[in-house]
Amino acid sequence: MADYEDRYWTSSDGLRLHFRHYESESARAAGRPPVLCLPGLTRNARDFEDLAAALSGQWRVLCPEMRGRGDSDYAKDPMTYTPLHYLQDVQALLAQEGIERFVSIGTSLGGLLTMLLAAINPSSIAAAVLNDVGPEVSPSGLERIRGYVGQGRNFETWMHAARALQESSGDVYPDWDITQWLRYAKRIMVLGSGGRIAFDYDMKIAEPFDAPEGATPQVDMWPMFDALATRPLLVLRGETSDILSPEVAARMATRPGVELVTLPRIGHAPTLDEPESLAAIERLLARV
Repeated sequence: MADYEDRYWTSSDGLRLHFRHYESESARAAGRPPVLCLPGLTRNARDFEDLAAALSGQWRVLCPEMRGRGDSDYAKDPMTYTPLHYLQDVQALLAQEGIERFVSIGTSLGGLLTMLLAAINPSSIAAAVLNDVGPEVSPSGLERIRGYVGQGRNFETWMHAARALQESSGDVYPDWDITQWLRYAKRIMVLGSGGRIAFDYDMKIAEPFDAPEGATPQVDMWPMFDALATRPLLVLRGETSDILSPEVAARMATRPGVELVTLPRIGHAPTLDEPESLAAIERLLARV
């Protein structure tokens, strides 16, 4: 694994938020923009460790953890676990680091944040990867997420955790062996103070999902996607994804400059260490 530095920034409401920072002197010397890796809803910086290792020799890489995840503070008010608050947090990180232009690699929620960043300031995006997410999210996928977020299960050993993940998500990664499930468990879980292994996020991130139907206005994300589509753009889709439908992905691919890559026998979401994903990301970065 490539060397990184643990760094922190502060949100507007005073939370201490964590990110992994992979320095690259060659990237700075060449004037290449940094790569910002934005994780999914319940995920953290460890999701990107293989990708960051692959890129960090030539690119400066930042892997932030949203409020309530990993080593970032948990929010005092759980109703701040919303995309607009995450967006403000990311903007504060960019301001602290003096980053005006960057490549955004966003998985699921991170892809939605990438589109929001493009809508606010299209010129800040040098290129982008949307990993298994688009301007429309399939309702069936949202319902599945509602069913597991905030459940708070914990496990006695890492093997118990890995077996539980294999049982619940085996259809997402049907070709994985137990070694891969163990590795996956150690990315998304943590050994707690009580000696039990638990998911590495605040269970209260589920509370905004419980808002009454209609309380949150629906937003048309296509204009935000189109703000991105003026830049080099890669759309990755798991073949069996229940978040990004084939129809929406195909519509996204009609925009100029968009490459669509579908990962076979994978659901939501590709882990970005698949050879096809890494090769596609390298192709994208060659266009920056």
